[in-house]
Amino acid sequence: MSNSFNTRDTLTVGNQSYHFHNLQNLSSRFDLNRLPYSLKILLENLLRKEDGLNVSAKDIEALCQWQPEEEPSYQVGFTPARVVLQDFTGVPAVVDLAAMRGAMSQLRADPSLINPRSQVDLVIDHSVMVDFYGRPDSLKLNTEKEFERNGERYQFLRWGQKAFSNFRVVPPGTGIVHQVNLEYLAEVVMTEKRDGEQWLLPDTLVGTDSHTTMINGLGVLGWGVGGIEAEAAMLGQPITMLIPQVVGFKFTGELPEGSTATDLVLTVTQMLRAKGVVGKFVEFYGDGLDTLPLADRATIANMSPEYGATCGIFPIDKETMRYLELSGRSNEILARVEAYAKAQGLWRETGSPEAEYTDTLELDLSTVEPSIAGPKRPQDRIALKEAKAEFSHLLEQEQCVIASQRVEDQQRFEGEGGQSAVDNVNLHEQGAVAFELDGERHLLRHGAVVIAAITSCTNTSNPTVLMAAGLVAKKARALGLTVKPWVKTSLAPGSQVVPAYLEKADVLGDLEALGFNIVGFGCTTCIGNSGPLHSSIQNAIRAGDLKVSSVLSGNRNFEGRIHQDVPTNYLASPPLVVAYALAGSMLVDLVSEPLGIGSDGNEVFLKDVWPTRKEVADCVTGAVSSGLFQEKYEDVFAGTEDWKKLPVPEDKIYSWPESSYVKKPPFFDGMSMDVDEVPTIKKARCLVMVGDSITTDHISPAGAIKPDSPAGQYLQEQGVAPEDFNSYGSRRGNHEVMMRGTFANVRLHNRLAPGTEGGWTRHFPEGKQMSIYEASMQYQKDSIPLIVLAGKEYGTGSSRDWAAKGTNLLGVKAVIAESFERIHRSNLVGFGVLPLQFLNGDTAESLVLKGDETFDIQALEGEPETLKVTATREDGQETEFDVQVRIDTAVEWDYYRHGGILHYVLRELAE
Repeated sequence: MSNSFNTRDTLTVGNQSYHFHNLQNLSSRFDLNRLPYSLKILLENLLRKEDGLNVSAKDIEALCQWQPEEEPSYQVGFTPARVVLQDFTGVPAVVDLAAMRGAMSQLRADPSLINPRSQVDLVIDHSVMVDFYGRPDSLKLNTEKEFERNGERYQFLRWGQKAFSNFRVVPPGTGIVHQVNLEYLAEVVMTEKRDGEQWLLPDTLVGTDSHTTMINGLGVLGWGVGGIEAEAAMLGQPITMLIPQVVGFKFTGELPEGSTATDLVLTVTQMLRAKGVVGKFVEFYGDGLDTLPLADRATIANMSPEYGATCGIFPIDKETMRYLELSGRSNEILARVEAYAKAQGLWRETGSPEAEYTDTLELDLSTVEPSIAGPKRPQDRIALKEAKAEFSHLLEQEQCVIASQRVEDQQRFEGEGGQSAVDNVNLHEQGAVAFELDGERHLLRHGAVVIAAITSCTNTSNPTVLMAAGLVAKKARALGLTVKPWVKTSLAPGSQVVPAYLEKADVLGDLEALGFNIVGFGCTTCIGNSGPLHSSIQNAIRAGDLKVSSVLSGNRNFEGRIHQDVPTNYLASPPLVVAYALAGSMLVDLVSEPLGIGSDGNEVFLKDVWPTRKEVADCVTGAVSSGLFQEKYEDVFAGTEDWKKLPVPEDKIYSWPESSYVKKPPFFDGMSMDVDEVPTIKKARCLVMVGDSITTDHISPAGAIKPDSPAGQYLQEQGVAPEDFNSYGSRRGNHEVMMRGTFANVRLHNRLAPGTEGGWTRHFPEGKQMSIYEASMQYQKDSIPLIVLAGKEYGTGSSRDWAAKGTNLLGVKAVIAESFERIHRSNLVGFGVLPLQFLNGDTAESLVLKGDETFDIQALEGEPETLKVTATREDGQETEFDVQVRIDTAVEWDYYRHGGILHYVLRELAE
């Protein structure tokens, strides 16, 4: 490696001497004090990787001379120290690596070259579903079901663990990838042996889950990428990026009594979405950090994808050290983190000088109030005191009649004999449906909370909000409150540490008594693995077309994600999840109306069960200790007996046994060393036409597979019964399922098929309505290229590579949108789909595009910034408009010309 700036230095920590690239050695030439923390870490990465090829002296100089307000234009290569995967995205990544080994053999090259060059950790956390709940054996039964459903996938991952070096798997039932990363995997400052010498370097990473950014709370630079980019990073390819703008977010003050970290993060998310930080780094600073525990910082960092930033990072300081010690890190790690951070100018003290930022925001923490967010987007924050009114307004907009919510009406209905048949008929007109559960009759109304889930990485990493939930349960139980019978309750901790400290604080039993039994250690409801509702409740929802709700302590509430029968979904803190389960309805004002009637006959309000900050702090202090972390992570890679006894193939090249979960993908079929010419897109048809905020969940859903969908029909043809379908997320190792599931979200509104929801389109020129998959196959049979037309923020949400892979397999050659979210745009390029952006304020609507036209896109010559598109209607009338080519870097052009990033890497390695 080169050393053009003479930054190599030594640092002694204890009795050990290390080499490192000292940023302070640049101070005579550049003022690095003005650089944001995140850019200093990026700078160290360039200094360490300088080789004159992927990283040059010019790249380093450009970063040192960064100008905050300049539009990003200079490209550099970032080489992360490690990669983290979860199983939904990890399985297809390992499938691709296995297929690449086979392709290397076809290209007469060494298959062993396909092997991770950096440390890769895969945590199995996305597969467990909430089939059983509200009973003591829920965890046991759900775990058994998980292995029953996913044995083929787990067997494949165990093969990968043996076949690839630098590849570790954290078995199912351990925790959520981001919490395991925060509590155990991350070292903040790492060691590396190079040429027989020990080096120190910042812990950096990318991950195949967009919430990889949670680790930013620990001062570690990392973000989510698609599986395609992650695979390239595993194989030693630098991730090309434009030196970003950095937005500073200053904290002052302290959170008030009654507000939680979740309320804070929903406020921050709303503020940053309104500011507009897509594609930018966000960096948190200010003396308000002194009052923010690291778990609160991690909660904020976790939500970076929801406010649209590449990352949302906090600096290293005393609180970082406190957390590392609390979570059981070794004295060696503690010593080197503090010594290195101080030597590099990466350490924050109270009153530290402020860096220069592209733009800034400021929040006085004392102004944060209790909040929820929804019903469809994480950034749509609602003050708790306004939640009932907002939901009522939503029902009015949809012309839903609000049935009476009075307790006495419910009690009268459940009384002796129930309602008469005539009254039951009238109930439907009032927005209510009668149903029977466990021999008792109830009413289900608009606004009923049918799912209440303490779930997801965001909040289950935070002892403060979990302990608050436990104390709400304890107080509610003492007053005689119970959860409403129509609420499906669940507690899915992010790590094994959580139930240990809840039990030590004597609140786990109270949560369980209210139905919040542990259902599994994984993402569950937040990823869409909420499991089935009771059939009587599901039937009531469908019979009355009821607008029911879920309340979850997650980070995503997009349409169709949580449950197909639950149209409105709200993010809330864990204690508010418990409160809404007690109230049972979004049409109860938790601020001014009672949660229910206590055992003494008196009304019980939220203020009666809400714990004080001191009560919560005392519980956390008394129950959370480093010993718990050390005990629970002592043998983290071992797994259960079920995991250990899975049969594992020994071959280095996978043999692809018959499986409905793991299937050899067609991506490299017929591939040669020759690079094909970039195809010209002529006479293309529009397959899908959509509006704003289309998420990767809309494009490639992760949840349930409907039996009558193309994917469901395919599985049944393979002999898989509907009860064994599992989810789209678990089937990502099978391209046949995933291509049929592309654009199959039940809440997708394709404007080409008005009046429909789900994966429907019209096939042109005849205009016949059919499934998107069926239309795609017909177009491909006729050699007709396809496009997608979209609005703003196309591809927001998860870093889901199948949203690009599936688009490619459906024959889509280009997506024309008003704007793209960062990761999905990159993924499209990485799989050979051309991202194009409307210019000059144009939209599909302003250009009067109907989607039934044919589209000719100007041929790519060189690396053009813009292209001309001609849309021709059936009567021959033409509409011409210009689009921006969103291939943003020179390396991305190489990827696109090769047909995708994996094809590029294969040819590079084979040469």
